[in-house]
Amino acid sequence: MDPRYDIPRRAAAGGGGSANSSPALGAQSRRRKMPPRPADFKLQIIIIGSRGVGKTSLMERFTDDTFCEACKSTVGVDFKIKTVELRGKKIRLQIWDTAGQERFNSITSAYYRGAKGIVLVYDLTKQETFDDLPKWMKMIDKYASEEAELLLVGNKLDCEADRIISRQQGERFASRISGMRFCEASAKDNFNVDEIFLKLVDDILSKMPLEVPNRELSNSVLSLQPEPEVPPELPPPRMRCC
Repeated sequence: MDPRYDIPRRAAAGGGGSANSSPALGAQSRRRKMPPRPADFKLQIIIIGSRGVGKTSLMERFTDDTFCEACKSTVGVDFKIKTVELRGKKIRLQIWDTAGQERFNSITSAYYRGAKGIVLVYDLTKQETFDDLPKWMKMIDKYASEEAELLLVGNKLDCEADRIISRQQGERFASRISGMRFCEASAKDNFNVDEIFLKLVDDILSKMPLEVPNRELSNSVLSLQPEPEVPPELPPPRMRCC
């Protein structure tokens, strides 16, 4: 045969050394295509309170670890999603942030009905936001389930020098409401924010049958352990709530 036409044959498929045929790379490719593990539980939390108390800031600090000094007021409702893992379970949290203005009450009231965990927030530097708490309790009594667990949060603990509402006042208000827990926090300083939400989730898991996967927990029970009282003769310290 004329050597000018002596063309070597291409290597057979499956043999030799193509990089794409590497078993290790093939395994990595398969792993990349695997979908993420679905959440074992889903949970909805609603945050309410007067305008400007920091509801959005608390939500965004927990979900995104961000803080905005000049947050715009929420129009109607907004929500954020965050997935956490506790007790070996993957929990998908849907946190609803409601507008504090009365003109949005007809919209936000619908979000009370399915909630059994309600976070009621006031600004400890503004008397009017504390005075509005009975109004918010009427909304809860009218629209929320009687089984709803309540958490009262005094926000803006970073403004201690401008404090108007004492810790004892917050504790006394919460003590008059059956089952209501109390905590102070600072979205700006990220003080007690994670502790509040993660304790809520942990308390829920402690009451749920953890072996049941993908259970919808839109009506989950939320609760916090009460904090020890501060002796009146001592100045109230910045205490972790959980």
